[in-house]
Amino acid sequence: MWNNPDTVMFFCAGKGTRMKALTQQVPKPMVRVNSVPLVDYALEAMSGVNRRFANTHYLPDILESHLRAANVEPIHEPELLETGGGLKHALPTISRDVLFTMNTDAVWKGPKPAELLVKQWDPTRMDGLMLLIPIDRAIGHKGQGDFLRDKTGLLHRGAGEVFTGLQIIKSKFVERVAETHFSMNVVWDDLLQRKTLFGAIYPGTWCDVGYPEAIELAETLLKDD
Repeated sequence: MWNNPDTVMFFCAGKGTRMKALTQQVPKPMVRVNSVPLVDYALEAMSGVNRRFANTHYLPDILESHLRAANVEPIHEPELLETGGGLKHALPTISRDVLFTMNTDAVWKGPKPAELLVKQWDPTRMDGLMLLIPIDRAIGHKGQGDFLRDKTGLLHRGAGEVFTGLQIIKSKFVERVAETHFSMNVVWDDLLQRKTLFGAIYPGTWCDVGYPEAIELAETLLKDD
């Protein structure tokens, strides 16, 4: 399984407060773009990955019913554990040494991101591999970029390319974090120090749907040919 990850964990537990009124009645992954729940765009992007899990917390009944219908196993978090803590909590159920993790608040236009990422995964020198996108193709993204890459793909923190929310990660580096509540940034900082966190570039277009105004941007992206 080191060479060909067959499992994905979707991050679905957050309260989606940046979505304001849109998440008063439904969890953020169920906010609709073109009448389709956001989480469905993530599921489509990861089609072909057979073992699929998602953490849940806020308004879980609505989301868990939808996930089960899509053959995704929900893993409920009684309290929010952040991204790293949520993954650590789920790992005994997932039971994989390496896996994909994916945020569920974006839409994609271009080649299948999971297929692209796994082709560049080299577990002999990588402990993590992020899918990044140049900032000029990161629609709706308000930041200045997250990482800089050297010519080998090795990552460093800095205002460069944008993390799309999709990565391949070796689970042991999540499991060894002592805390129960922590961000994936804790794991990434460890791998950055080890010089084993790498990045690959997505050749398509990606839209960050993290706030209400971005829904129109995503819908425009999806209809433009």
